[in-house]
Amino acid sequence: MTHKSKSWTRIKNLGKIKKDLDLAKLFKKDDTRGRSFNASIADLELDFSKSIISKKALLEFEKLAKELNLQSKIFDLLQGKIANNTEKRSVGHVWLRSKNFRPKSILGVSEIDAVQTSFLDFSDKVRAGVIKGFTGEHFTDVVNIGIGGSDLGPAMVYQALGYSHDGKIKCHYVSNIDELEISTVLRKLNPAKTLIVVTSKTFTTSETLKNAAYAKNWLVQSLGDIATKFHFVAISANSRESQKFGIEPDKIFPFWDWVGGRFSLLSSVGLSIAIGYGSEVFTALQKGASKVDQTLTIIDYKTNAAFIHAVINIWNLNILKLNSLAVIPYSSALSRFPAYLQQLWMESNGKSVDKQGRAVKLATCPIIFGEPGTNSQHSFFQLLHQGTNVIPVEFIIVKENQGRDSLFHKSLIANALAQSFVLAFGKSKKELKEEKTVDDLISHKEMKGNRPSMILTIPKVDAVNLGELIAFYETSVIIQGLLLNINSFDQWGVELGKKTAEKMLNALQNDEKLDFDSGTNNQIKGFRN
Repeated sequence: MTHKSKSWTRIKNLGKIKKDLDLAKLFKKDDTRGRSFNASIADLELDFSKSIISKKALLEFEKLAKELNLQSKIFDLLQGKIANNTEKRSVGHVWLRSKNFRPKSILGVSEIDAVQTSFLDFSDKVRAGVIKGFTGEHFTDVVNIGIGGSDLGPAMVYQALGYSHDGKIKCHYVSNIDELEISTVLRKLNPAKTLIVVTSKTFTTSETLKNAAYAKNWLVQSLGDIATKFHFVAISANSRESQKFGIEPDKIFPFWDWVGGRFSLLSSVGLSIAIGYGSEVFTALQKGASKVDQTLTIIDYKTNAAFIHAVINIWNLNILKLNSLAVIPYSSALSRFPAYLQQLWMESNGKSVDKQGRAVKLATCPIIFGEPGTNSQHSFFQLLHQGTNVIPVEFIIVKENQGRDSLFHKSLIANALAQSFVLAFGKSKKELKEEKTVDDLISHKEMKGNRPSMILTIPKVDAVNLGELIAFYETSVIIQGLLLNINSFDQWGVELGKKTAEKMLNALQNDEKLDFDSGTNNQIKGFRN
């Protein structure tokens, strides 16, 4: 158990040394900190110099990883041993993009290449106009219907790469069980030129099926029942239910139960990306992710950015008692990345029991939020600088200017660096007095600083680097889960909510006696009228 290990005891004791919890003092003590507190993974660079952590603490986390056999646990995961113990499943999203890790003994692994060839060939034929709609029209639009991992990842990538790729076919993403969302998307489209991709592992997800039925009705009203065979595709492990819906067997692309929804982006779930931007873009995403995957087999704890990122987040949560995290991409292309990361991280590690079902003794996951910079500076950064809650910040910046005007890009980077600097060092009363600030305003303008942040730099927003960014956070989340001895691959809280919603829907649709709490009963009565 992590909290009982010798290394964790030493880590806790290091958290009591106040001089090592002051960024100004840490930088003054070590003039190489700005260079030495940097690590890389693939083409990504992590600057953690403004994290409130000492070299000694990082060394103790290395010892903790060895004491808890982290490397052995990663090997077990890669080899297909049960990692999702509550559902008795292997965890194999890495196998989708890194052939060298594929175990021969796991059911479905031998099918990976054939399935990928099949759905990428389909995407190429749609783009080339070989596969057409019922009336013989070329497809101009794709509507991806899914929720959670079937939506957040593909939608994030499609937006991110839209700045550097002219989408030959436009992709639209529908997830919420809100008629306004799907009706707004569909009313702008021509049914004869629209391909609908229904993404659901089980093909039983209520939100997805409700939206799929709505889209089917929209299509059939215009083109007739037979059009379903031409205009619908399923991404699902449940071929039987997909066919019952009316989808042709050759338009059903599977993925496996060892691919969790929030880790499924680089499976057939990413079909919309391949149709929108081309199969070569999809495989470039996989190439980038694989570059990070290759670091899993031998983790150099001193230099591996994903490991360092993981342990600093554990430190922030449990030693500094900072329970939130702001993720701020200084790139409009990455504006949907925080939402994607919320599911990846919070659904994975938002757990209160360990793998053995015992109540955890350590905090497991921060509350994650974020918006792009510089927009976020003008919304919630006031709280980050002067609020009563200290919230660590992760800045994601892009090295290469992908626009035409270099001043735009330099201004963007300058703002990110300025925020990191001010969070760390603030503005003292002494400095304000020296600047002849009016006395009545000094306390209002004072910024005490010592607020931690990290800067993650990616070379540019292209498919390879985006694949690396995705795999970087996947790796960090998994390492955190392994060190904390929690199951990062189930989501029972989500499942209970789904089942309870079914009961609520039944209650709203009939006049039977209600037996919920009085508050819920009152709400239901209000909607029955």
